[in-house]
Amino acid sequence: MKTLEKYKPIGVFDSGIGGLTVVKKLASCLPNESIVYFGDTARVPYGSKSNFTVIEYSMEDARFLINKDVKLIVVACNTASSIALSALQNNFDIPIIGMIEAGSRRALEKTRSGKIGIIGTSATINSKAYSKEILKIDNKIKVFEKACPLFVPLTEEGWLDHKATYLIAEEYLKELRELNIDTLVLGCTHYPVLIRVVKEIIGNDVELIDSGSAASYVVEKYLQEKNLKNDTKNEGTYEYYVSDISPNFKEIAERFLDRKIDELKKIDLDILTKLK
Repeated sequence: MKTLEKYKPIGVFDSGIGGLTVVKKLASCLPNESIVYFGDTARVPYGSKSNFTVIEYSMEDARFLINKDVKLIVVACNTASSIALSALQNNFDIPIIGMIEAGSRRALEKTRSGKIGIIGTSATINSKAYSKEILKIDNKIKVFEKACPLFVPLTEEGWLDHKATYLIAEEYLKELRELNIDTLVLGCTHYPVLIRVVKEIIGNDVELIDSGSAASYVVEKYLQEKNLKNDTKNEGTYEYYVSDISPNFKEIAERFLDRKIDELKKIDLDILTKLK
């Protein structure tokens, strides 16, 4: 059975488009793995929803991927990872990996001074998901958090080298820079698109932690340990599903992925909510 399972795809879901940066990382470190992506673009953002609703939506997203016969699910959404991960793991008999623990553990591995910064959306920062996880592992660490909400629309607008982006990044990051952090967690899947800007503002001495990259490492390690890694020489295939398609979605998606999307499929919400 394991032999057959290893050729099944990896499932990835997000509340919207940011999770495609996680797909990019997975594709880079696991080129032979096929991936099925679902972005719940009709109901984004999850950060403004109640915990009950985030769990309900996440369960529906996971059910959709399980119906696609995936072998493992990556929750490529920091809000869903912080609120719904335990419910998902308790309700489904399939490995489910989130962003928070992976990113936190990578930050702890990299820090030298014990001073770690976290940036994310207002919802993620207000949840204190990363600081709680980091301090649970090592309560001697000093964690400093900063919400950077404008980074999301800037990435989706494609303003990656715009003067305004640098000015906003300076405003957001100067406090963390002055606190002399040596490690910074990019706690939103949109943020790796702005990694060059963040690096320039925060300084070359600060280690940047891409939570998607950290999660990809966890996925690779898990597949290896469980003998579930696809051992064919063929390049993996990619399927992309969303619950709504905005006029510029494909353009933004291809920017985040750094590759072309051949086909984008829309799943109606009434179908999504009725899956068993």
